[in-house]
Amino acid sequence: MYSLSDFDYDLPQELIAQTPLPRGQSRLMVLHRETGALELRTFHDVLEYIRPGDVLVLNDTRVTARRYRGKRSNGRPVEALLLRAVGTSAWEALVYPGRRLRPGGTFTLDAGDLGEVEAVVEAQTPEGGRILRFASQEIRDALANRGLVPLPPYITEPLYDEERYQTVYASAGGSAAAPTAGLHFTEDMLHRIRDLGAQTAFVTLHVGVDTFRPVREKDPSRHVMHGEWYSIGEHAADVINRRQGRLWAVGTTVVRTLESAADRDGRVHPGSSVTRLYIRPGYEFRVVQALLTNFHLPRSTLLMLVCAFAGYESTMGAYRQAVARRMRFYSFGDAMLVL
Repeated sequence: MYSLSDFDYDLPQELIAQTPLPRGQSRLMVLHRETGALELRTFHDVLEYIRPGDVLVLNDTRVTARRYRGKRSNGRPVEALLLRAVGTSAWEALVYPGRRLRPGGTFTLDAGDLGEVEAVVEAQTPEGGRILRFASQEIRDALANRGLVPLPPYITEPLYDEERYQTVYASAGGSAAAPTAGLHFTEDMLHRIRDLGAQTAFVTLHVGVDTFRPVREKDPSRHVMHGEWYSIGEHAADVINRRQGRLWAVGTTVVRTLESAADRDGRVHPGSSVTRLYIRPGYEFRVVQALLTNFHLPRSTLLMLVCAFAGYESTMGAYRQAVARRMRFYSFGDAMLVL
């Protein structure tokens, strides 16, 4: 039985990547599960590990959430993260300070050239968010193209090109955060994968902000996962199920999508649903055979997922090596391939 402290590690602040490198040029740590052996490569070298018949599954979600600052009627500051449009003139949002912003209350957001825009707190969501009503659909829609890209809280440097926080294949709007393992790929690399006799398949999982929140429970089994919406199309499911080689998950979001949709025989079923799948050591994987991911926060469910796939000792040992070798961590950091 693991405790929360088992998933902690020491990370110097300067190893948290603040800006992205050119796509494909980050470092890559390769962990072989059977032997525990480690290799250090460049991300572009991931192509050397792809075999004919393999299928790489990628998450095509696109970050559409926007972050705004504003103020309450008493002049005190407020922040809102607009997650998704609702109805004709509302957004589902996360607000801070949440306990002060109750249904019926109002505040204003600084919307740049739109000036100050009033938001009415219409309702509270089961997850603790808010439904914010605006004066018109026109204003609601205009807010989708303003504000700030919602970078993770550990990134403090400004992002001058917002497209660097999108994958080159991002198309399905609705995410609060990028599926960061996919940020490394270039269009050329995707073409090369097909030239190698492998295939790609796209699924969608809209990443929620809970991906950045550390687990608080000392007993990880007591942690409650928030739901994330996913969808797998008929074509993608067919490509996955007919594969002749290994099934690669590009990112932990793809792992949770595939494992949520797979039956006990490892067959992935098309459709849409909300997943609250919580993968930690002891979980028996049904379908994923290779994992490409970044280096994750201590005490996070994402680190627990990697430990479940690669083995606890091997994973934590690899993280210690990554720190010792001064690799870059988190969303804009280096990558890890587990085979």
